[in-house]
Amino acid sequence: MRPVQESLKKLSNSNDFQQRYEKIKHEVLNNPEVRSFLIEHQDQITNDVINRSLVKLYEYINQSKECNKCESLEACKNMLQGYHPHLDIKGNRIDLQYDRCPRKVVHDEQIKYRSLIKSMYIPKEILDASLESLEFDEGRSKAILLAQEFIETYEPGKRMQGLYLYGSFGIGKTYILGAIANELARKNIASMLIYVPEFMRELKGSLQDQTLNEKIEAVKRVPVLMLDDIGAESMSSWIRDDILGSILQFRMLENLPTFFTSNFDFEGLEHHLSYTQRGEEEVVKAKRVMERIKYLAQPIELRGKNRRY
Repeated sequence: MRPVQESLKKLSNSNDFQQRYEKIKHEVLNNPEVRSFLIEHQDQITNDVINRSLVKLYEYINQSKECNKCESLEACKNMLQGYHPHLDIKGNRIDLQYDRCPRKVVHDEQIKYRSLIKSMYIPKEILDASLESLEFDEGRSKAILLAQEFIETYEPGKRMQGLYLYGSFGIGKTYILGAIANELARKNIASMLIYVPEFMRELKGSLQDQTLNEKIEAVKRVPVLMLDDIGAESMSSWIRDDILGSILQFRMLENLPTFFTSNFDFEGLEHHLSYTQRGEEEVVKAKRVMERIKYLAQPIELRGKNRRY
């Protein structure tokens, strides 16, 4: 043990070691975040505390915070992928605590939603969608511009209308929602794109495995919800009033942006919602749901050729 201690002592006394030590200390103490932390806790931090904590401080300044040095979660530069450090005082030392970074939070939320709701899975071309890849033609230009405006101005808690994209088959309504979802993900904003007919079928099955409420709560609370192909589902009073109406009412009260795609315009969707599978006509209840949709989303007609063929 003594030879090791003597070697360390010699190393610490060497000019080269001292120069490197002073260089690291200078770099650490001139880091804006470290300086701010030291000023905030100046009554607790002495020179000795800084010297004892230099390794941790150096570890701190060389990692990404709030994803500021990482292009993606997969390209995370930190010691623990998806976790970023913050400074903390423990006794007579400065230590590091690691929390999930914004991208990790969004990633984990998406995993949770996907494990919960099978119908949110969408085709690969939609998963790869981007606004840059959209053809900026006359039939879709307004929708693209409004989508870009939403992405640039979105703020949690702020009342913002989504879009109600309607039009014929295969003109790119779902693709635009996929592009919006991908752009939001780059800004660490969680969203969920759900194919409505499959989701409604899934909820009926959830009555048996007792996951119905959990699934509905996830859809209610996701920061940005996208309901794809509303109006293509088989309508019943339960779906319209207890499921769709409940989700939209919550999102309207909580100012949670909601997007829709449909083959129907507002008038056509209201007619669809008015008649159940049993042929019952319930106009007032349909109007109640439509009022929520109109509050949540701005109608935009898409025109153009069928791009599936």
